[in-house]
Amino acid sequence: MQTHPQSDRLSWGDTVFLHLEREGMPLNVASVSVLEGKIPFADCLRFIKAKLPQLPRYLKRVVAPPLNIGLPSWEYDPSFDIRNHVREVTLKHGTDAELKAVAGKLFSSVMDRQHPLWDITFVYGLKGNHTGLILRLHHCLADGIAGVGIMNVLLDANPEAPHPPQRKLKLPAPPPPDAIKSLMEGVVTSYSDFVKRILSGWADLLQMTERVASNGGNVATEDVSRLLPEITAFTERLRFNVLYRGPQKFAWADVSLAEVKAMGKVCGASVNDVILALVTATVRRYLEQHGDRVKGRLLRMMVPVNLRGSDTTGELGNRITIVPVTVPLDIRSPRRLLAAVHKRTEFLKRSHAAELVSLTGGLVGMLPTAMQALVGPMISQVPFTPFNMVCTNVPGPQYPLYLLGHKMVRWYPYVPVGGEMAVNCAILSYDGTVYFGFSGDVHAAPDLRRLEEFLKESFEELRAATGVEPPQKSPKRKARTRRRVVSNSASEPATMRVSIPLPVPAPSQPPAPVAPAAGEEKGLTQLIA
Repeated sequence: MQTHPQSDRLSWGDTVFLHLEREGMPLNVASVSVLEGKIPFADCLRFIKAKLPQLPRYLKRVVAPPLNIGLPSWEYDPSFDIRNHVREVTLKHGTDAELKAVAGKLFSSVMDRQHPLWDITFVYGLKGNHTGLILRLHHCLADGIAGVGIMNVLLDANPEAPHPPQRKLKLPAPPPPDAIKSLMEGVVTSYSDFVKRILSGWADLLQMTERVASNGGNVATEDVSRLLPEITAFTERLRFNVLYRGPQKFAWADVSLAEVKAMGKVCGASVNDVILALVTATVRRYLEQHGDRVKGRLLRMMVPVNLRGSDTTGELGNRITIVPVTVPLDIRSPRRLLAAVHKRTEFLKRSHAAELVSLTGGLVGMLPTAMQALVGPMISQVPFTPFNMVCTNVPGPQYPLYLLGHKMVRWYPYVPVGGEMAVNCAILSYDGTVYFGFSGDVHAAPDLRRLEEFLKESFEELRAATGVEPPQKSPKRKARTRRRVVSNSASEPATMRVSIPLPVPAPSQPPAPVAPAAGEEKGLTQLIA
């Protein structure tokens, strides 16, 4: 991981995420994972505290410049307390539905900017003697790729990995406040960064022009005439494209990565093409279940693309751009749908759409920070839909991770919702499984859990169409005894486990009431690969 000086500044892009957030609409990246066994909370607290020296940014809070002139800075929190960031809750019934409800409540709340912008919640009482772990990071601190890198620091690939030595955290004292000096430093630093970004943007534009000119012949005229109007067309709102009100719900599903790869191989498509096709078919099913028309309509997905190199995946901050992947919703044949997705992603690659969007976004990010701080919270309340939903795919490690010797068996990602994108989807591949996390406003999608079953149906339909056989179930083996972690709670203050009252969403008036889904409880790679 990178180390940072005592005071460093946010980038222009990270600052945008900070200013777009408003009360009731948090902008965090997060995940919900499930680990084997019951992990003593006191042991978790000591372990994470011992890991923090490897994550110095986690000890820093965001400090705004005077009058919001210049970029905010990261400064050590003088009142840092691990218990402000690592907490525990206990479920009453221990079901997945309860775990999702707890996650939804956490994802609906804004973090305190007086402290570092991250937290971890351990969830006890899960059935099967499992422990839940909910990690939240503010989007100005990390994007999805960086979030996965952070989990690789907190967790180990070896169940017998030695524990880090306990050291007392020694944080440098913050410099004495000097408004004039801070203001001048902010202005000078911002101007310097502004000039660098202008020069960098000009160089990127020249390089992109050269690449397009050199391989422009790879883009067929037929594709340009047919797909370019589709990409540039005005985004038509779908039923969940309404202004975000909150609170949020969280739903999830998972499928076999080996089968996803096999489907892509049969059709000459990438893993990411298969994932986009599954999401498109899932949305189509959801719309049709509500009686909505899909003929002639398009689904426009905001697809983040990783700009990091393979050796900088643990770098904090945001290093992404986006591409608009637009797919017809009325293609019912699974193989034709996958072919349509593949054709569009290939066109976007050849036309260098990601570079163009990155250049445009970089210019937008250079708006004065004072203006960002003023208009940022208002932007999310403007009735404007540039995309129907976010669909972000992050590659995780293809080997198991362990916390204090306990294997992480499931890992569901979360991406924030806001503006008129009130339902979004995050995808994470980990240890041979693809995990889908659906986030949604309770008013825009009160039946969000239906996306779980529709995703499964779409997966089985594509598997049948491609002739991919599901793997044979191996005989159950006797579970090995896991290494016990001895708790030495005497040295830590006693902790209290409490049941969290789950939120009861305000009554809503969905356009078309639907029956509860079967079994529903009443009451952090590059996607264009």
